[in-house]
Amino acid sequence: MSNALGFGRDDLRRLAGSRSFERGLGYLSCVSALEIAESTITATVDGTDVYEVELTEHENGLTGWCDCPYGQEGNFCKHCVAVGLTVLQQSESVPKHRAAAASRGRQLATWLETRGRDELLALVKDHIAADRDLRRRLELRASAACDDPGAVRERILALLDTRPFAHYGYVEYADARAYGLQAAEAVSALRTLTESGRATEAVGLARSAIEALARTYGEIDDSNGIIVDVANSLAAAHLEACLVAQPDPAQTADWLVDHLLSDLSHTTDILMSQYTDVLKATGLTRAHERAAAAVRENPKDWAAKDLMDQLLRMEGSVDALIALHATDLAPSGATHLLIAQELERAARPTEALEWAERGLREAEPDHGPDPHLVDFACERFIRAGRPADVVRIRREVLLHRRSLTAYQHLRTAARAAGRWDEPERTQALDALRADARPRKSLGHPGSALVDALLDDGDHDAAWDAATEGYADGSQWLTLADRSRDHRPVDALAVYLRLIGPLLTRTGDATYEHLTELLLSARSCHRALGTEDAFTTYMTTLRADQKRKRKLMAMLDQHGL
Repeated sequence: MSNALGFGRDDLRRLAGSRSFERGLGYLSCVSALEIAESTITATVDGTDVYEVELTEHENGLTGWCDCPYGQEGNFCKHCVAVGLTVLQQSESVPKHRAAAASRGRQLATWLETRGRDELLALVKDHIAADRDLRRRLELRASAACDDPGAVRERILALLDTRPFAHYGYVEYADARAYGLQAAEAVSALRTLTESGRATEAVGLARSAIEALARTYGEIDDSNGIIVDVANSLAAAHLEACLVAQPDPAQTADWLVDHLLSDLSHTTDILMSQYTDVLKATGLTRAHERAAAAVRENPKDWAAKDLMDQLLRMEGSVDALIALHATDLAPSGATHLLIAQELERAARPTEALEWAERGLREAEPDHGPDPHLVDFACERFIRAGRPADVVRIRREVLLHRRSLTAYQHLRTAARAAGRWDEPERTQALDALRADARPRKSLGHPGSALVDALLDDGDHDAAWDAATEGYADGSQWLTLADRSRDHRPVDALAVYLRLIGPLLTRTGDATYEHLTELLLSARSCHRALGTEDAFTTYMTTLRADQKRKRKLMAMLDQHGL
């Protein structure tokens, strides 16, 4: 890690993956036009074609963009790796480059500030003539600054038009970034309208813009989230305009309800609670009436229930909120949990626990109970000093969902209640054994029974279960690793059985696993005092595998 950069080789490998990272090493000599700015690094990489690369350092890490086919799918490609490694090679000069970039920015700002009006106007006109996108953006800002509503609307909707960026009706990832930058100009225009005293006009235009973008969102590859950011910025611009213009509360409520109940609402994070100062009592009443009607018409309509949920929370109507959700209880018990949590927030703990217990009783076996509901109920029973109830619940969950996790939870609860040794543990293991089936080969998945015995540290019982056929290859390996000091003969037999199939395969991962198993086998021979037998075994193995050069190198590296 360099002091001057917020990333290192390990970060590049993590972002790209080992395969792309290794390929990127071959492109170091293909990097050109490298430019290091204050937070971005740009360059071109000469590959199958000449590709543009941009790396950006954020507070949370590094991101990369490349216009190669793999990069256009949102991947941190080999070209990004090559640029990153090139910069790391000259990391000592990075502060100088960044200082120079900052200096050039200041010089440009100073130069522009000293130009006369006519010179600046001529400069802008030259750029407008050469850059159509710049011209359209400035035309929009000019329209927004003038009293020309029709022109502003036309240009805003033109900025949100995906057709210039679409291929066969779809905006690919590579073009979504450019489209997003253009669409963001609509947000600037709306805010200009609000700031220039035309907030009422901005309200209507913002609604049209939100609807236009939402209609086309499904035709855009927004893997990097740029378009969602634009949509939420449009929503924020709408709210800002509403707070200034104070449009009719009932009419505003109607638009919000229509939007939130439509298929277009998923593009924005609009919440009713954000509009309290705009809707006032009249608008909130109108929204409540319409949301209630939508729920009555279709009680299972998720959007309608979510809207009603928002309004009831704003009103503080806990009982009404419970009644809303009680009409359609999820078979997993998740809705019971939601109600229990609301009651607890309302300082009604007894009712909260009753709903949690009801959820445990009513959860359908194929769907529940929801693990979070189980945790909620158990935590409340512990607070109430009822450990026996916690054991009961955890036991019922194990009988329904026979897994290592369920076993561990029951063990913890039973130990806390002083009831783990007998007969609770025996009954729990019997339940896991009844659920499992002996395996005829290592290719079948293992059982929770062996996992539980291993987790208990009961290795002898785990050996017995494994010998009966309840273990898979990974469980046998874990058992051998944990037992080889006191059962070296048994552990050695496991290692040799696992080594056999690997000798017919190739690949780095296979060779690494094979080497680990051979090291373990050597440890067993040392414990048994039969190192000569291991030497003979390795001589034969190396002769049989001598064509696998990478394997031979790994064996040499570990003295095998």
